[in-house]
Amino acid sequence: MLNTKAKTILIIVGPTAVGKSEIALWLAQEYGGEIISCDSRQIYRGFDVGTAKPSPDVRQSIRHHLIDIINPEDQFSAADFARLATTAAENIISRGYLPIVVGGTGLYHKALVEGLFPGPGRDPVLRQNLKKEAEQCGVQSLYEKLQQVDPDYARKITPKDGLRIIRALEVYQLTGQPLSYHFRLTQSPAREKGFILHQIGLKLERKELYRRIEIRVDWMFDQGIVEEVKGLLARGISEQAAPFKGLGYRQILRYLKDEISLEEAVYLTKLETKHYAKRQLTWFKKSPGIIWLESEDRLGIKDFIEKEVLG
Repeated sequence: MLNTKAKTILIIVGPTAVGKSEIALWLAQEYGGEIISCDSRQIYRGFDVGTAKPSPDVRQSIRHHLIDIINPEDQFSAADFARLATTAAENIISRGYLPIVVGGTGLYHKALVEGLFPGPGRDPVLRQNLKKEAEQCGVQSLYEKLQQVDPDYARKITPKDGLRIIRALEVYQLTGQPLSYHFRLTQSPAREKGFILHQIGLKLERKELYRRIEIRVDWMFDQGIVEEVKGLLARGISEQAAPFKGLGYRQILRYLKDEISLEEAVYLTKLETKHYAKRQLTWFKKSPGIIWLESEDRLGIKDFIEKEVLG
């Protein structure tokens, strides 16, 4: 067990099927950890097979958090995740264990480690008026206005960056505060609580990753994801519910409507999961502070944990 005063969170990210859950379970067993799921679909009750939730036996042996916490038609945001994950980490540490955040949902990860922009949403009317002004008077005219109300942000962009200039003026007019002010409010809830975040990104050679994705999709269909979807629909869960938009589920909905065959549903799930894995890698490669390690290099992972996280 850890020193209960330690404010450390271990975060494991990477593309789907790279082996995040297996590594997290191994580390939890080795170092006395508990797992916080960073998966935007595992939060939903009833969506089990297609989200590859850990089995009841696994969850009994290693405590998991933020799984099965809301109903399929409930609203849940990345900000909600960051808040609950931080609370869970505090609770885990208070009992002397290591919080291990594991998952591949990029926006959830960003909300936890970087924070999310707290400014207002877009205003279509105001935005259109600013665009018209840019067309009539030129982008330079808007840039000069931005220099007056938000010189800090104006220095960070070029006078020709119309999109950012319009957004900055939009935020100022909606809130009365410059965009740079809102950026200063953007803070990770975990860092705000004083946590030290250690991040591992797991990677695999692409051919092997794609092989694992195909095996996982075949497993999902063998384990009864079609029957799971039928059961959810029979319970009255709307097809418009957020988890039905996930990989596998949306293809099965098409199959049940006779839009595609079962074979096509399997093929499309594999294809789109590979595309998703590529997008995940692109997202996480842009995130600062992640140390990339081979998924199968357990000695390297253990060395990192003992030197950087526990050392």
